[in-house]
Amino acid sequence: MRLRALLDTDALGLRLLGGVDELDRSVRGVMTTDLRDPSRYLSGGELVLTGLAWRRDAADSEPFVRLLVQAGVAALAAGEAELGDVPEDLAAACARHRLPLFAVHESVAFATITEHVVRQVSGERAGDLAAVVDRHRRMMTSGPAGGGPDVVLDLLGSDLDLRAWVLSPTGRLVAGPKAAGPGLPAEVCAKLAAEHLAAVRTARRGPHRVNVGPVSYSLFPIRGGGRAPQVPQASQAVRDVRDVRESVLSDWLLAVEADAGEWADERLDLLQGVTQLIAVERERRDAARTVRRRLAQEVLELVQTGAAPAEIAARLRVAAPVLLPGLGAAPHWQVVVARVEWADSGLEAGPVAQSLLEEILVDPQAGGSEPSDRIAVAHTGDEAVALVPLPAVSSEHDGSETGVLADALLAAVREPLSAGLDGDGRLTLGVSAAVHSAEGLRGALEEARHARRVAAARPGRVCAAGHQELASHVLLLPFVPDDVRRAFTARLLDPLRDYDRRHRAELIPTLEAFLDCDGSWTRCASRLHLHVNTLRYRVGRIEQLTGRDLSRLEDKLDFFLALRMS
Repeated sequence: MRLRALLDTDALGLRLLGGVDELDRSVRGVMTTDLRDPSRYLSGGELVLTGLAWRRDAADSEPFVRLLVQAGVAALAAGEAELGDVPEDLAAACARHRLPLFAVHESVAFATITEHVVRQVSGERAGDLAAVVDRHRRMMTSGPAGGGPDVVLDLLGSDLDLRAWVLSPTGRLVAGPKAAGPGLPAEVCAKLAAEHLAAVRTARRGPHRVNVGPVSYSLFPIRGGGRAPQVPQASQAVRDVRDVRESVLSDWLLAVEADAGEWADERLDLLQGVTQLIAVERERRDAARTVRRRLAQEVLELVQTGAAPAEIAARLRVAAPVLLPGLGAAPHWQVVVARVEWADSGLEAGPVAQSLLEEILVDPQAGGSEPSDRIAVAHTGDEAVALVPLPAVSSEHDGSETGVLADALLAAVREPLSAGLDGDGRLTLGVSAAVHSAEGLRGALEEARHARRVAAARPGRVCAAGHQELASHVLLLPFVPDDVRRAFTARLLDPLRDYDRRHRAELIPTLEAFLDCDGSWTRCASRLHLHVNTLRYRVGRIEQLTGRDLSRLEDKLDFFLALRMS
């Protein structure tokens, strides 16, 4: 707002004492002070209100005014309640430094002026930002992107003092304000994504408010199609559950560091407009993935129909430059298979799995709305299949792991996606080893699918398995029938459990440690902080209760498998 507008409001009781030529200055805020040096609390553009308690004699006015001018304040308003008329020495100092000076009538409280200025400045900021947002929306829908989500988030920070970030459903930081300092920590991003998914699944009215430690956040959905985010009403929840499931695992969200519970409707509408603007950028990103999806679909169909390796290799040569621009030769490839399963078997889950797998396979450290996706994802039925190119595979040379690792995928997405799937959904992932040619791609697909079935046999909403697990007993255990599993473990372990319950003998933990130490008496005794004779007594009791001999390899293996299946 302008200083001139303050004089036009009679209720403020302001009288201009000097600076008539400076009334077009902008006021960005207001501060009340009686400190002799308030400069450390000033950022520029404020209307400073003072009761003059800092003034002991006429010599104090000049340094006080000089400090205000150096801090870049817009004007000074002095109250008449303490000294009556504003001192002439203060008016003279303001005139020398061209600082507008107002007198505040003793009947007017500083709080009244503060409230008026804050309300006017906030309203003007909101109006300015709304105009900027509208301009950017037109730019982004009719031509090249106007800077992407980062530009809009910077505007939120500069014009409304709101720090905000765009997150993917897996908690990946898509965009943030460049001037806001460090980005959100990964654990905070995962927490916010989890809370958002849980809120959407339960049809809670948005924006969703979340506290992470002492900080409050308000979460706004960013949905495709440029639609304004609408949270289903209670009467619509049953009808809309299908739509929620089809989008909840792929929608972005806007996390604002503020509690929106007391916001005015105008500010809420403004943030909804920001989400629509970012949704346009999301649609552009999705459109760019169309080529990669088509390439993946063509390769998948060739592999599944048993096409000649030469034909598959030709298609891969086309895909490689698209996924890895500038790469001279076709890379090695990995296959990742994902499946989303809902309790409602009639829900089409393939597209959901496709969108979700595209998000999961983006490097969690890669920021931005288009982080150079190096994947191509197709879907068939309820399954999504990703082709992941690897520029180099060094595992043949140094034994190190490269490419996509099942454990890393699981750790990155388990928390948020478990919340989004809670109640009636599951996500299972399988990861193949790298293959070096088109001939190996069919085997890699089968390997990834088999690994996914191993993951599906495990408990939990989000599970993953990798190719490493297919060469061990872990591959066999999930497929043992439940009744056989229960009978086998009961026969070996129930006597030990019963004994532990009655005597607190800790035979089961002792057995686990003994097997983990490869039957070494000294290492196991050291791990359990026991004397070796005590350990020998416990192992002897285990053998007596079960009729087994822990010096025999066969009995050790049976106990090992029983513990794994229990």
